[in-house]
Amino acid sequence: MALTTREQSEIDAANDSGRPPVVFVHGLWLLSSSWDRWRRLFEEAGYATAAPGWPDDPETVTEARDNPDAFAHKMVQAVTDHYLEATGKLTRKPAVVGHSFGGLIAQKMAGEGAAAVTVAIDPAPGRGVLPLPASALKSGSPVLGNPANARRSVTLTFDEFKYGWANALEDDEAKALYDEFHVAASGVPIFQAAVANLNPFSETKVNFKAEGRGPILIISGEKDHTVPHAIAHAAYKKHAKNAAVTEFTEIPERGHSLTIDHGWQEVAQTSLDFIRKHGGTA
Repeated sequence: MALTTREQSEIDAANDSGRPPVVFVHGLWLLSSSWDRWRRLFEEAGYATAAPGWPDDPETVTEARDNPDAFAHKMVQAVTDHYLEATGKLTRKPAVVGHSFGGLIAQKMAGEGAAAVTVAIDPAPGRGVLPLPASALKSGSPVLGNPANARRSVTLTFDEFKYGWANALEDDEAKALYDEFHVAASGVPIFQAAVANLNPFSETKVNFKAEGRGPILIISGEKDHTVPHAIAHAAYKKHAKNAAVTEFTEIPERGHSLTIDHGWQEVAQTSLDFIRKHGGTA
């Protein structure tokens, strides 16, 4: 899938700037605009940023809500390939920051040698990540509860969003985030993750042993229901066998909404500090 005009312009601007680039990868139920505050922080710190969407993503939340079917059928490898196309057009290898399924995609990109340094925040599980806590099953149940959702886009109810994303927040903030950010999402990646360990050819496979993978940081939200500690830490343990720098940190009292809620800046600064330390100083 070719880059959109916006995506190409962000890549061109990053190349023209001469600054070290950072590419942001969003996950399900968000758009690339969910990274806007992060991008401002990183740009103020001297980086050039780009935030491609998933293929055929609407550009705005309003457009996304008017056309929820646009999200159906998007699979993990096709999305990964779209981001690899974007990073391949950069003149410098970027740092890559991803959240949730974006965190899984960021790891896949690292395994392809496409990232100078990687931060995966509450990453969806790849093949070989075995823990499956009850809260993760419950968070996935709005999709996995109906096999037909593998061919559909799925919109969470507020109660489902509250459990899976905003369980660490007060109701007022949870509702505000739902109203501002939440959009429909493709159901199929969740099915891909759910059966990954039964499928040796799963698109969720990460090359944990890749040479030249670069440094990687796994960030976990302590209270995340969707990607609990056990899943994030299992990914860290798989990566820790790689010769490259591998670190893990847990942000206390935070759920899956940690990239967009009131505490986003702590997570962003943690990511920025790791990139500065291991990916060069802007």
